[in-house]
Amino acid sequence: MKYKRVVLFAALLSGALAVQAQTEEKIQDVRTYPDYYFLKIDDVASSLNLLPAPPQPDDILFQYDVARYQWGKLQRNTPRGELAIRDADASAAGVCAAFSEAFGYELTEQGTPELFKLVKKIVADAGDLSTREAKNHYMRPRPYMLFGESTSVPQDEEALSHNGSYPSGHTAEGWAVALVLAEINVANQDAILQRGYDYGTSRVIVGYHWQSDVDNARIVASAVVARLHADEGFVEQLAKAKAEFLTLVN
Repeated sequence: MKYKRVVLFAALLSGALAVQAQTEEKIQDVRTYPDYYFLKIDDVASSLNLLPAPPQPDDILFQYDVARYQWGKLQRNTPRGELAIRDADASAAGVCAAFSEAFGYELTEQGTPELFKLVKKIVADAGDLSTREAKNHYMRPRPYMLFGESTSVPQDEEALSHNGSYPSGHTAEGWAVALVLAEINVANQDAILQRGYDYGTSRVIVGYHWQSDVDNARIVASAVVARLHADEGFVEQLAKAKAEFLTLVN
């Protein structure tokens, strides 16, 4: 009898651990990836509740989306189009490289580790958490999918075809990073914010996002930055990044 109770307990424990493992696998935020996020998904404002639905084909706003898509294609074989291709690298290293000139100092994992760590986590909180709910709900097809055309970054087409277009995660991370970097280096705020704005426009140029994806991404990005300032981990890392910046200036 005692043996049966032990076996039953072991089976129940095994089942509980399996359920816990499945639950943790579904969770993608600071609870499971503390090196990449500051926040939990429930911490951020609901992008689904905050944003309007994306424009539909019979909406005049969709006509503007189409016009901007056509404008973007005209930029591709230009220096601006080349910049848009470079902006497609949404990794922390890619974002740091994109903002280094505007920030006034090279941002790298080795040279500016505290600033890099700050950017790395903002990228995940803004690019993923702030957009996830609306993206998953609407699953809006991307422009290149609707028109059956290629982008200027074809290697990403297959992967991103399974991810909703609205709002733009790339734009959200770029705008959030711009807001925080502008707080750190106030003297360069105009250049930093302009770079953050252009970073989103790059997504229209390469053909991965509609203009309304980009415009609304800046809203949820601003919301997540406001929430980050109420997070102890973010505030601590921001202080470290500001102290590191002072060593660069001095």
